[in-house]
Amino acid sequence: MLQILRQLEPIITTPIFSWGKAQFSLYTLFSIAIAALVIALSANFLSRLLKRSLSLTFKLDRGTLESTATIANYCFLGLGTIIFLQTIGVDLSSLAVFAGVLGIGFGLGVQNFTSSFVSSLVILFEQTIKVGDYIEVEGLAGTVEKISIRSTLIRTVDDIFVIVPNLQLIANKTINWSYGGHKVRIHLPIVIAYHSDPLLVTEALLEAARSDSRVMSQPEPEVWLKGMGEHGLQFDLLVWINQPELSMPIKSTIYFRLEQELRLRQIEIPFPQLDLHIKERQRSAHIKPKPTEDTSAHKFTRRSLAELLRQVTYFQDCNETQLRSLIASGYRQTYQLGEFICHQDEPSNEFYIILSGSVQVISMPTGQILAELSKGEFFGEISLLMGIPRTATVKAIAPTTVFVIGKRHLQQLMQNYPQFSEQIALKLSERKQALIESGILQLEGLAPKETAVFDWVRSRLSALFNI
Repeated sequence: MLQILRQLEPIITTPIFSWGKAQFSLYTLFSIAIAALVIALSANFLSRLLKRSLSLTFKLDRGTLESTATIANYCFLGLGTIIFLQTIGVDLSSLAVFAGVLGIGFGLGVQNFTSSFVSSLVILFEQTIKVGDYIEVEGLAGTVEKISIRSTLIRTVDDIFVIVPNLQLIANKTINWSYGGHKVRIHLPIVIAYHSDPLLVTEALLEAARSDSRVMSQPEPEVWLKGMGEHGLQFDLLVWINQPELSMPIKSTIYFRLEQELRLRQIEIPFPQLDLHIKERQRSAHIKPKPTEDTSAHKFTRRSLAELLRQVTYFQDCNETQLRSLIASGYRQTYQLGEFICHQDEPSNEFYIILSGSVQVISMPTGQILAELSKGEFFGEISLLMGIPRTATVKAIAPTTVFVIGKRHLQQLMQNYPQFSEQIALKLSERKQALIESGILQLEGLAPKETAVFDWVRSRLSALFNI
């Protein structure tokens, strides 16, 4: 074996060509290949080590870490190559001239590759698209898994990996759902028959939106009436989510629930209709489709939110616009038997309307049951509107569903309708006077007279709501 190697040694070590002061033989070329492999592995190892160190030290996000590691890998490769060429004696000045000539011809032949490489550098340095972002380009949506020299690897919601040239991401309009944060708003359009009650439609849409826990409560879902189309009213349900990659599953879940809510309320989704006119001997017959059975909202057997709100003293004289504003501002909450809904002396930001079941209002210091409220009744208005802690504890004595309205929405309603705030002040003073006479509530600095209570209530409302 050694004898064979000695015989091959002149062939292996004999220079094949030279470059400046450097002599290249088969042995040298083999050494260069091994060195290139070592440089590549070392650059990859160092970039990974840098990424891990930055992750532990600065807690950067995944996209920033991947971009930094990729740029560092390029730098390590270039630096290692330069050091190796200088070590073996290659004249880099002559190499630069050769590389310039070669680069012109090479660039003309691989323009797309060069463009994609430059695009990858732009993406990595600008950080407009990062690993982990959820993007959409030319109808393709997915999560960025890797940004390489030539292309970007995107994983779709179907767990399919798609290779997209970097030039395509720069040249085309690319939607980055994750840029600047992960909160996005999605639209769910739907067409409803003209004879439907807009209040019931709004209630159904918001009920469907709030049924999915992935939908954000703040900002709140909204319902827009976009227009009056050819076949019906065009509504748009807008919800905010912080998981843009799950936008399609979330839409599907909401649409399933929406179909159930519409069917429950007997709200019709219209079919496209066509009027046909036939003319014969100067006579015309106007043929229309047979009218469908009236499925208007008044046939809805379950009491709607609008009906329940009109049972509340404060909202008896509200018009449809005001009721719709209230329906859009609240949400349903269910409590089991024995579960506490709110506690005495807690701060309050909610007003409750009982949709089903019943509750007890309890004075905790004495254990006295102040009232038992049932379907259609309400509680929490005094502490909410007066800006004071809760005056009693409320417990469900049966499985109970309540409609919860926040302070901010009542404030908007009262600011828009000053006469409505006067009505609230009048009704609120009556309840407050009853609590004062029973000794549960004290009004500092005023005698427990009805006129004094009303004036105090009105001044408190003005201070709290700027009305």
